[in-house]
Order: sequence, then C-alpha cells, then structure tokens
Amino acid sequence: MSPGPFSSVACALVAASLVAVPAASACTRFVYLGPNDNVITARSMDWSQDILTNLWIFPRGMERDGAGGANSLRWTSKYGSVIASGYDISTTDGVNEAGLMANMLWLTESRYPPANPAKPGLSIAAWAQYVLDNFGTVAEAVAALKDEPFVLVSDTLPDGSRMATLHLSISDPSGDSAIIEYIDGRQVIHHGKQYQVMTNSPTYDQQLALAAYWQQIGGLNQLPGTNRAADRFARASFYVNAIPKWEDPNRALASVFSVIRNVSVPYGLTTPEQPFVSSTRWRTVVDHKRKLYFFESALTPNTFWVDLKAIDFAPATGQVKKLDLGPIQDHVFSGDATSAFKPARPFDFQPPG
Repeated sequence: MSPGPFSSVACALVAASLVAVPAASACTRFVYLGPNDNVITARSMDWSQDILTNLWIFPRGMERDGAGGANSLRWTSKYGSVIASGYDISTTDGVNEAGLMANMLWLTESRYPPANPAKPGLSIAAWAQYVLDNFGTVAEAVAALKDEPFVLVSDTLPDGSRMATLHLSISDPSGDSAIIEYIDGRQVIHHGKQYQVMTNSPTYDQQLALAAYWQQIGGLNQLPGTNRAADRFARASFYVNAIPKWEDPNRALASVFSVIRNVSVPYGLTTPEQPFVSSTRWRTVVDHKRKLYFFESALTPNTFWVDLKAIDFAPATGQVKKLDLGPIQDHVFSGDATSAFKPARPFDFQPPG
C-alpha cells in the first residue's frame, strides 16, 4: 500500500522515530472536544516503579514556596485545586476550581535555563501547582508564562537515577490547550485548540510532523501499535477525533476512557530494549464542564471521581485534605469519593539538591 506523497522531512522523522528516539517514561494526554462545551481531558501515568501517588485537596489562600533555592518564587494561591501527587513531594496532575487542568509528562530532551539571579527559582516539582494556583484559563496562563517570570529548577528523581526532565500541558473548559517545553534552555509554547495530544519523546514539533505522516495514511487503514511515545501519539490523535461527538456527557466519558486505555501500557509489561517504557500505573480524566475529576488505578477494579463543585475551597473554611490511595494505589474507592478525603498537613515541594 502506498501512503501517498510525503515531505522528505516527515519521512526522515518517521525513520528516526523507529530507530533513534530516546526511550522515555510512557505517558499520554489528550483533549476531547465535544458539542455543548463538553470538553474532557485524559492522561495516563506510566512509570517504572511506584510513584507513591495520593490525591489532595488544596483550598485558595495557601502561602506557597516554590522550593526554587535561595531566591525561591513565592505566591498565594488564587484558586483551589484537586491534584495527584508524585512521591508526595510534587504535583504531577490536577484541576483547579475554574476547570483548568495541568499534566506533567516525561520529556528526555528537556534542558532548562541556567540560574538567573534576576529571577526567582521554581522547582519543577511545583511547576504544575503554580499554574493551577494562579490561572483560570489557558490563555491567561500562557500570557503570564511567555514572559518567563521564573527560572525552572530541576533535580534528581527520588531514587537518584536521573534528572527530572518534564514538559507541561494545560487545558480548560473552552477546549483551549497549551504544551510548554524547555528545549536547549529555551521555553517553547504551543498554544491552541489544535494541540490536543501530548506524549513523550521526541520534542513536540517532531511529534506533530509524525502525526501528519500517519494522518495521510489514514487511521482506518493502519495505525502504529507499539508502546513507543510516537506510536501512542499517532493512535491518540486519530481516536480522539474519530470517536463520536456525543451529546450525552456520560457517553463521551465512556469513549474517552476507551481511548486512554487504548494508549496505556499493560501493567507489569517490561521492555528490556526500551527500559524507560513503563507500565501504566493510573489514569485521570477531567470533565471540565461538570468539574468532575476521575481517577482509575491499574490495580483496582473501580473508577471513582471527585466532585469539585462539592468542595469548600474558601480560605477561611476550606481545609487541606488527602485521599490515601495506598502504597501502589491499591485502595479501592467507588463512585463519588469526595467525602472520603481526610484533613492532612500539606506536603512540601522537593527543593533542588
């Protein structure tokens, strides 16, 4: 079968994706754009070991220290949020009360700027939380972040294996989306509704070229089926727009869950030649319109949700609360778990070493 004409650049990128793209921890994120403002964002968290995730409720008015070193960025949260932690030292995923969602995914190619004494530092562990605390829409966040008001500071992972190299996606109830990366020390922002899908390596501009290649082939004819980031990007890009544009939000959720499961990595799977392609530990899905945050662990039989509309985020009366998911997210919850959160002391973001 001939896929038709392709640019030499696209063909070269496809070849590179098959032989030379660095392996990376395998996560996927996409945004479903349905009718009647029915916008849904889904992501998978794939990691080689237990990431010690719990769910947290943070009210407005929290005094934050961005753990960015001696000249650390400080702020007071304008929005309350529900987040999924990593090792209880970082925010890896979450949504705020305005419906803005933030997702952290691995990107091996990330290179952050050097320290700048004229700018405060922000730990990469607090990057997503800074966005959730301060902005109500993607456009508002992009307008502030493009001026680079801080220097992002990375650190080694808790197991000491390597530096944390991540990129950030954000989406909101309007369907607006942005992907933020640091390449060769320079911030790169892709902003617009067309940027629905994000995985890992290669960098986002190359992912878009690869997606264009597969789009010309046509997803009904052939789609790449491996667990590699470029292949998951192609599958998610096709399926998120191939599933029906449901009027019924519950049908839409069913379709979205089907797609995020399709691009997940089977639990327990190991790939010796790609050591950083990892099992899916959990998945989250946000219904932006109804402000529902769904969580699904690979190790439990049920999907449950948190209803942001039922949470008191007020500074005077709201409380920091935690939902203990267990050491490998094996605690079982079902249905609406909003009332299962318990008061807790907030965790501290990981400072640079």
